[in-house]
Amino acid sequence: MGDPGADGFDTVVIESPSEELRATFVPRAGMVCCSLRHRGVELLAQGSGVRAYAQRGATMGIPLLYPWANRLARLRYPGPQGEVQLDPADPLLKLDQNGLPIHGAIAGALPWELLERPGAEADQVHARLAWHSPELLAIFPYRHTVELHARLAGAELTITTTVRADRGCAVPVSFGFHPYLTIAGADRRHWLIELPPANRLLLDERMIPIAAGQPVEPRRFRLADGDWDDSLTGLGQPVVFSVSAGERRIDVRFLRGFSHAQIYTLTAQSFICFEPMTAPTNALISRDALPIISAGETFQAEFSIVAS
Repeated sequence: MGDPGADGFDTVVIESPSEELRATFVPRAGMVCCSLRHRGVELLAQGSGVRAYAQRGATMGIPLLYPWANRLARLRYPGPQGEVQLDPADPLLKLDQNGLPIHGAIAGALPWELLERPGAEADQVHARLAWHSPELLAIFPYRHTVELHARLAGAELTITTTVRADRGCAVPVSFGFHPYLTIAGADRRHWLIELPPANRLLLDERMIPIAAGQPVEPRRFRLADGDWDDSLTGLGQPVVFSVSAGERRIDVRFLRGFSHAQIYTLTAQSFICFEPMTAPTNALISRDALPIISAGETFQAEFSIVAS
């Protein structure tokens, strides 16, 4: 089922049986959720649109950051057979202002396939990514399969990501998501933010974690004019982040598999991100808290977005 507003890309639209929530996904743009509407109101910042995201990783929607979330501290990291050397000119890579590789592969290069084409009244979508091509193995030399399953129920979108080490080798797991949440018509300075118990990681000038930090205080505050780009660990249960204004509230709930988070917002932009991450920033290099699944094993992570 197509959506004409996705820069000419074919899309898949799912809707909850109660018709409270409608989500649009783009297989040829990394399975990004480019739109999430609650009772007709958009909950996601649109940025420069789907095409800019697919081609250069511009901010929008709910992108999957794969195979690593956020930055690596350099252009090489330990691999299964010696160091992996990344080429800064590789069109699959996006570099930050310091020349560090950020957010894994450019989404438009990822060959996602739908496992079935949802019908007109579908409430879920299921897609698969085979990490087998020479181009993908050049930046992450682990043959494996990834599946993304999204489903709607009432006013809740749940996204489950499954990594299958089904090609005879162990696979490190360091992905995340980057939901750009917004509250339409509300001044972001007045948005109320609520965080779970957590500790900040201390970051260097390149935004790479270097040490454990202090508990996040306060955990309930008005956003005001502040910028955030903070890495969190030691997440307390339940892991629920929220933003609200007026009668609207959006919760991001980490259900399983996500041990770390990043909070990201800029004063000049009307969005806030509560980013679920399976490992801390730079884990492929530091090896800190990095899940590694053995050949034949499966890793699964799940989060949800709830609107009210």
